[in-house]
Formats: sequence, structure tokens, C-alpha cells
Amino acid sequence: MVNESDLDWTEHEGAETASRRKKLAAAAGGEEVGASLYEVDPGERPWPLHYHTGNEEALYVLAGEGVLRRGEGYDDVPLSPGEYVACPADESGAHQVVNRGEEVLRYLMVSTMNEPDVAVYPEADGIGVFVGAPPGGDGERTVSGFWNRGDAVEYWD
Repeated sequence: MVNESDLDWTEHEGAETASRRKKLAAAAGGEEVGASLYEVDPGERPWPLHYHTGNEEALYVLAGEGVLRRGEGYDDVPLSPGEYVACPADESGAHQVVNRGEEVLRYLMVSTMNEPDVAVYPEADGIGVFVGAPPGGDGERTVSGFWNRGDAVEYWD
């Protein structure tokens, strides 16, 4: 058991992404299900549009307003407190949260913690590979990285 107020925020800031995160499930000893509390400032997004092939995710909005960008063929969906969104482990689960509101967007993100997993980034035509520890997991990875799909080589090359 853990109280979120006992955990420090982990700050993430990338070229086009920024957020704060508290790994609730890991702090409470969770193994099969991950859960993190996120805060995203106005105008920010925590990650690129993506989906997982090995892990289902879900989010529950606690405070603030934003938009859930969905993958190709989906409309953007407004997010407000009380919204729950399931993101299946396939292309239909492609998602990206964007805080288009005027206050901090705060939400709970839940995920199965399966490995190996491949994350697909459709807008960047990239993939991420996670072996040994799932995305968001704290274990040591034996294989991991991010690649452009166009960098693939033939099997015997």
C-alpha cells in the first residue's frame, strides 16, 4: 500500500513532450498491473501518438481538461474529469494525451505489465522494443531501443 503524497514526482522533458509521473503500482509492490499518476501542464503532451502490441493501457481523468488524440481513422476526443479510456494492445488502441486546457491535467494511467512488448509510433514511423522489463517497468532490460521502421534490414543482411 502507498499514498501518492509519499512519492516524489519524476519529471520528463523531451523535445516535444513533458510530464510528471508517480509510479504507484511499483511503489506498492505491484507486478502484473502498472499504475501511474500523471500531471501534464497546459500545452504539453506526455508522449508521442503510439500503441502497444503486448500491453493494454487505460486512463482515468482526475482533474483538468485535455484531448485524447486517437490513431488513424479516429476523431480527437475531449477529456474531462471522470472520463475512462481503454487502449487495447493493437492499432485500435493508438493514443496520445494533449493538455489543451488552462490548468494541469491529472490522470491515472493503468497498464498490463507484459514483456516483451513492441510500441508502434505511427506518426514517426518508428517502433520501441522492450525485453526483460515492460514499458514503465523498473527491471533490467536485455534488449530495448527505438528505431525508425525504414531502418529495417533483410533477415540475412
